[in-house]
Amino acid sequence: MMSLEDLVVHYDGSVRNAEGDIVQITYGCDGLDPTYMEGKDCPVDFDRVLACVRAKCPYRNEVALDGEQIRRATQAFIATKALDECSEDFRKQLVAFMNKVADMVDSVHKKHGYDKVINEIERLTCSQLVTFLETCGLKYTRSIIEPGTAVGALAAQSIGEPGTQMTLKTFHFAGVASMNITQGVPRIKEIINATKNISTPIIRADLVNSSDPWFARQVKGRIERTTLGEISTYIDDVYTKTEAFLLVQLNQERIKLLKLEVTAESIRQSICASKLRLKPQDIRIENDTVITVHPNKTKHARRLNFALSELKDQLPNVVVKGLPTVNRAVIAREDKGGKPVHSLCVEGDNLREVMATYGVDGTKTFSNNIMEVYHTLGIEAARETIMTEIKMVMENHGMSVDYRHIMLLAAQMTHTGEVLGITRQGLAKMKQSVLNLASFEKTADHLFDAAYYGQVDKINGVSENIIMGMAAPIGTGIFKLLHKPTHVDTKPQQQFLLFESALNEAIS
Repeated sequence: MMSLEDLVVHYDGSVRNAEGDIVQITYGCDGLDPTYMEGKDCPVDFDRVLACVRAKCPYRNEVALDGEQIRRATQAFIATKALDECSEDFRKQLVAFMNKVADMVDSVHKKHGYDKVINEIERLTCSQLVTFLETCGLKYTRSIIEPGTAVGALAAQSIGEPGTQMTLKTFHFAGVASMNITQGVPRIKEIINATKNISTPIIRADLVNSSDPWFARQVKGRIERTTLGEISTYIDDVYTKTEAFLLVQLNQERIKLLKLEVTAESIRQSICASKLRLKPQDIRIENDTVITVHPNKTKHARRLNFALSELKDQLPNVVVKGLPTVNRAVIAREDKGGKPVHSLCVEGDNLREVMATYGVDGTKTFSNNIMEVYHTLGIEAARETIMTEIKMVMENHGMSVDYRHIMLLAAQMTHTGEVLGITRQGLAKMKQSVLNLASFEKTADHLFDAAYYGQVDKINGVSENIIMGMAAPIGTGIFKLLHKPTHVDTKPQQQFLLFESALNEAIS
């Protein structure tokens, strides 16, 4: 509420904060009031309105229209510009609905023929059609949001009140074994706080060839972190008269089973690139399955035994394939149209590397880590992710919130060009007001700093005006009236002078 309270719809249709910064060019992308929505975020429920018109306005003396007549009459009504106040999208939806009604009328006539009784099925006359279209236009016009509406406060209440009904449960990912995603209150808190390190980062990646399970295994092997210890049969220390080294026996069956694209040479390069600080000459490839690793003799000449023991502990943890930040990748299988479709659920971060992996369709790869999306794909993608994640959490708990409220919250978090959380740090970047920040958290600190540095508060927002006992610039307080007097009335001035002289005499 503290973050969104000063967002108001202005007379140009834009949503601005107390500073005058544009948060949304058009509220909700369509400028409609969520209060007047019918059904799922739509200004008009076409089926219900049509059923109401048919019941209340039968027009028994008129002839029913066929499908082609309904289509032509709809186009003719729209050509009269009676619906010009409605948006282009709404007119297209209306035409599509009337085409669907016309198709239904045609299918009834085609199936049963033209008959007096059959005409009563899906009956629609010309007057009914005009009444229906006029009603739809009236409902749309009535649902256009009014300037001065405190959309920010409405959005905060609409998201916050259902949030009190949330539980602390985790959501089990459908079709994937033992993969849980944080949901409920902790997940909402992660989203609106713009947390960098979330508890369960998940990347959902679609594959270029989603029908082949073996291809999915290959891509999984490229992404999932695989260590040397996981693909080795054993790692033994060997002592001879002249030298001491580690003998690594690779398990070729496991490598083939996991579809890993590794060889002895690639493993040698991975060991050299790790933090062990070994040189290529310290690692020898005996054959395809055996590698010998020698400790750095120049550095550990006197304590070779300890160096070998330390190397033996660290060597199994060397990443030979996959991304170090990815804990695991799970193949999810879904049946779409009777055909199996495979995708990957990657548990971990590094969205950029997952998108760039060969075999992954980067245009259909999503992450639930908002900051990761912001740094990889930009601010618009982060805004869409915030909206998608909040909507998904709400729907998983059986709650329906108008998308305009969620869109406004996402716009407020991202309108500065970076993702700002609803915390005291994020609020300080969103708003310049001292009194507003003091009314949120750390009251004494903000007031002391403001007094010490001589900061100025313009008293623009809602909280500041309430603290000062003034009218807030929302609702009817958004506009100002200037009165231009035609003549100056001197009577009040004369009365004041008489009162002042009488007062002076009384004092003397």
